[in-house]
Amino acid sequence: MDEAVSEREWMLPEEALPVRLMATIWADVAGVHDDLATAEDLTAWLDAVDLDRAGRGATGAELALARRLRDAVRRLAAHVTGDERDAARSAAGDVEAAVRDVNDAVAHLPAPRIAMTGAVLRATSSSDSSAITAALARVADESIALLGGPEADKLRACYAPGCVLYFVKTHPRREWCSVTCGNRVRAARHYDKVRSAR
Repeated sequence: MDEAVSEREWMLPEEALPVRLMATIWADVAGVHDDLATAEDLTAWLDAVDLDRAGRGATGAELALARRLRDAVRRLAAHVTGDERDAARSAAGDVEAAVRDVNDAVAHLPAPRIAMTGAVLRATSSSDSSAITAALARVADESIALLGGPEADKLRACYAPGCVLYFVKTHPRREWCSVTCGNRVRAARHYDKVRSAR
């Protein structure tokens, strides 16, 4: 793997695949950033999340699929969490279109089959999709489980100033996507307290 790619940092590395895909849109003081700007970015992200791409680099069409899936999952996460932030409202159109986009992506999962070779049965899979499209289908499948399953009520939008990320609430006291956001909120509260005491 390219050294520049291997040293690249991705947002929220401990989160589930759907959250990690959504976190390829992030913000800092310079504005909102998109970590999936090129096909090479998608290849690097797939490697970072340990999704098999069968040694292939992503194509422009696969990048478009990944971005459409990411935007759809962000839109559905905004719906599930009641997120009204500007960054959430700008994600992939309406909820119905987002549902269609996720379902279209998951349709690329290889279907299990059984085949007879001579007198021996063996498990196979049928798929005319590339390894990268199949990997994105896996992310779509996990997105369906997260957004429509019992864990959906643990999905949260991070409301730290300037943050556009989502996270799964893994601890009852967790309020922010990261320690950095929590520290930023605490520092802002302290600053406001000191300023109002003057």
